[in-house]
Amino acid sequence: MAVETGNPLLAGLIAEAGLSNKELARRLNARAIAAGEAASYTHTSVKNWTDRGIHPRDAIVPFITSILGEALGRPVTEAEIGYASKDARRRPGNLFPRDPIEALRGVADFWSSMDRREFLSGSTSAFAASAFMSPVTRWLAVPADPPVSGLAGRRIGRADVNALWHAAALARKQDSRFGGGDWRTSAIARTLRVHAGPMLRGTYSDEIGRRLFTAAAELSRAVGWAAVDMNHQQAAQRHLTHALRLARLAGDVQSGCYVLSTMALQTFLAGYPAEAADMAEGAYERARHVAAPRVLAFAKLAEARAHARAGHTQDAGAALHRAETLLDQIRPENDPPWLAYFTHARLASDAVETHRDLAQPQAALRWSREAGAMSKDQFTRAVGLRTAVMGATYMQTGELEAGISSGHQAVDILAPVQSVRARTYVADLLAAAGRWKRHPGIKELALRANREMRVPLPA
Repeated sequence: MAVETGNPLLAGLIAEAGLSNKELARRLNARAIAAGEAASYTHTSVKNWTDRGIHPRDAIVPFITSILGEALGRPVTEAEIGYASKDARRRPGNLFPRDPIEALRGVADFWSSMDRREFLSGSTSAFAASAFMSPVTRWLAVPADPPVSGLAGRRIGRADVNALWHAAALARKQDSRFGGGDWRTSAIARTLRVHAGPMLRGTYSDEIGRRLFTAAAELSRAVGWAAVDMNHQQAAQRHLTHALRLARLAGDVQSGCYVLSTMALQTFLAGYPAEAADMAEGAYERARHVAAPRVLAFAKLAEARAHARAGHTQDAGAALHRAETLLDQIRPENDPPWLAYFTHARLASDAVETHRDLAQPQAALRWSREAGAMSKDQFTRAVGLRTAVMGATYMQTGELEAGISSGHQAVDILAPVQSVRARTYVADLLAAAGRWKRHPGIKELALRANREMRVPLPA
């Protein structure tokens, strides 16, 4: 695994400005000394910043942005050269500006300040339901902005947009197979910082701009969901909020519906099922006349999951039935490729969990038989989670041996996956076996889950 140590953002802007390292150092010394700051920088100093990632003194950074801005003929922010302050990186960032240009700059600056190591090691943080209030309200009120032609950077074309779509697809694949905490998944942070952020600051036609924002929204959504998987709740909320704002910039209501449905899933998993049901229902109603059936089905699934967690049996059943009906209405000519993974098998897998939450184990078992096989190599985490849910379902029906067997299968599948959510699902299985906690088979399963997955031992 290669570890990035340089600062490609700074190097790229120096090159774009047409300055040599020596010339930048000369101008920097003159500017700093004139302001009363000690400075004796050389081309080697600049090379250390760009190639080795050494950080110049904080007092010097504004002079660098000023010099580059003058050479480029436009303002340059500290975030653009990779030097956003730590305080700026730690702000909640769950903002949804009404002004499109302000929104564009906000997303680009946030991405420019991202660090792969922070993404990997970000602390678990509490979910704040209030952080979604303004973004959700504003998107439901106005889901599409007028066209935006960029921030005067380099010209962006179709190939750039296609590269972001490829990165988003890779992020989904890596997350599903290896988990949100795996280095292959978290490496997407570099794509946001080095590629996607500068693209947003570029110049583009209305058509390319809208395509760019939709692709960027899906990339941000995928990164947000990986953060949910690692219980990095506030980071996930930031990324999902940015994704929803980008969808509005794109004027893409279908994309916005998908993002808002994902936000609803995070919300119910965080313990707010009533709010999540409202969000998913709002996403469906806002997009029902423009979005493809598969997208609307996903929104209804999110609604069903939330209702089930709240114990609303009738509402959950109605939403699940509507999702199934919509999947039967898919038309290839308008089916979005970025949601192709959401099939009847995936719906059935979530339906098992829905009925598990409703304490309807027989219905869960019926859905499991209908679910069909999913590729363990392609959807490793989803298959493992489904197996853990089946184990908990067997515990509900009193089928202890079947539950233990499913538990061991779940550990087999999930042990290599870097996922806090995976550990939670196995812990839920063990909790469902509470009345048998002294049974030798349960004790063995608990010890193995603790040893191989760091699942806490039951009290």
